[in-house]
Amino acid sequence: MQYDDTGKISFDDIYTQPDPRAYFGTLRRLGYCIPQLAKPYFLRLLQHIRPQQQSDTKILDIGCSYGVNAALLKCDLTMDELYLRYCGAPARAESRSALLAGDREVVRTRNRLPFTKFVGLDNSLPALSYAMLAGFLDDAVHGDLEERASTGRQREQLAGTDLIISTGCVGYVTDRTIARVLDANDGRHPWMAHFVLRMFPFDPMMESLAGFGYQTVGFERVFKQRRFASPQEQALVLDTLAEVGVDPQGLEADGWLYAQLYVSWPRSASGPVIADLAAGSQ
Repeated sequence: MQYDDTGKISFDDIYTQPDPRAYFGTLRRLGYCIPQLAKPYFLRLLQHIRPQQQSDTKILDIGCSYGVNAALLKCDLTMDELYLRYCGAPARAESRSALLAGDREVVRTRNRLPFTKFVGLDNSLPALSYAMLAGFLDDAVHGDLEERASTGRQREQLAGTDLIISTGCVGYVTDRTIARVLDANDGRHPWMAHFVLRMFPFDPMMESLAGFGYQTVGFERVFKQRRFASPQEQALVLDTLAEVGVDPQGLEADGWLYAQLYVSWPRSASGPVIADLAAGSQ
């Protein structure tokens, strides 16, 4: 097994397949569940933002891979349904084209958010291509905004964003990417909701966002992301947690990676949604 600098196992290979069967097959064995746990929080923010919009609402999912968050939100799917869809015996026997046809039918018959546009940002072209062909994403931004400034075309795709979400990419994605997304929005201040592994301090992102006119709340509740893939991965992550001063007792020490939710919104905005989210996060 290969591990990155934080101690986490590298799953690079499952993000670059022509369809998501390897992705879901691998993560199912590890109990990957953070998109499911994040879903009600994203929906609550969407409900808060939508009445303020005069047009369709635009959600940007950073690190979207195969459009998992979009599938859960747009089609009101669950992770269990996606695991069954891509890991069951019928799926293993299907061709990619048949798998895509089935996904497009799901989107056609189960789209619960017809006035919401889902845009995915990721550096995996195969994952983005599948999510677009399946209909989970309405637009896809292929690129690495950590390393390169956005192109004119990417700026057009990112412009007009109302809500930015992520479930696990912060730490690999930093304020550099967020700043480039905000720059593409020309002074617009989309709300943000990031589920961040506890091994990645969010303070630098908060400080950067404050400079853009944001206030941020981090919620006390922790959310399971997945089980550790091996004892070695757990040991390495525990070392990283110790380095950043995070106590793993009762959490990562018991075998799971955990995340926390951070919500950022423009200082000019107000409303009861943050209190509602706080109550729901207990």
